Amino acid sequence: MSLRPVTSLSSAQPTLEGAGVHLHRAFGFQNPDQLDPFLLFDDFRNDRPEDFLAGFPWHPHRGIETITYVLNGTVEHGDSLGNEGTLGAGDVQWMTAGSGIMHQEMPKGNASGQMHGFQLWANLPSSLKMTAPRYQDVTSADIPEVIDDDGTKVRVIVGSFWGKTGPVDGIAADPQYLDISVPPGVKKTFPIDTYRQAFAYIFAGSGAFVDASRPRGVLLEKEVFGQELNIRDMSGNRTLVQFGTGDEVTVQAGPDGVRFLLISGAPIEEPVAWHGPIVMNTREELQIAFADLRNGTFIQPAH
Repeated sequence: MSLRPVTSLSSAQPTLEGAGVHLHRAFGFQNPDQLDPFLLFDDFRNDRPEDFLAGFPWHPHRGIETITYVLNGTVEHGDSLGNEGTLGAGDVQWMTAGSGIMHQEMPKGNASGQMHGFQLWANLPSSLKMTAPRYQDVTSADIPEVIDDDGTKVRVIVGSFWGKTGPVDGIAADPQYLDISVPPGVKKTFPIDTYRQAFAYIFAGSGAFVDASRPRGVLLEKEVFGQELNIRDMSGNRTLVQFGTGDEVTVQAGPDGVRFLLISGAPIEEPVAWHGPIVMNTREELQIAFADLRNGTFIQPAH
């Protein structure tokens, strides 16, 4: 077994999206090769309803898949396929935009006005860019959870892990998407397929991802009253951790434990032409997509 080194640490950046939703973006719109097959990752965590209730009104997508994971509050959604519903705490929605879909997502806070969730964009290979759109809602109760003897807890959202398989399937990037909680003081190793691109996103507690070349690890301290701690080797919450090659990662949980997403997928390694919500392989395909939007032919007839 070989330990994946930590190659990069970065903080998710405050961003405005939709009709004025305040969120934090861990990556996206900069370098599409950075975490191929993943294009974008947003953390929409907020406790001020005025900062998220405007939501994400009707907008198009083509050429990608999105995975939305709600931790707190709800998200009401609808799309051009006629689907509509509400995602609650712990629920997941996977949407394949394929040839084109129009949809809206309207976050609502919980009883205390808090909202928290994540959205990940996964690329589609050229052979599936124009596939028929489809989507799947998965309730929290249907997501398997594994608890190890040391108290480590893993929710298996996509892929297989520790003998459990997540309910979301059919995603072209064939990702593994895990929500991991490691108890205080526990050191834990997690396997990752050698040929997958991988990243972790820390959103609660503190810990140290052990680096083969730096045994002390990289400490990630929890957010305290919204302020990031400026201490040597530490960074605040909402931290993206990228890894090099290898087949496992090891984390040492801090005094309050650590909770993070561990996401990996098989690189597509194709050209990316990207503008806003549409991701194709060439500029010509992008031009066709936006012409379809102007001409009212964006939504393709079912085959």
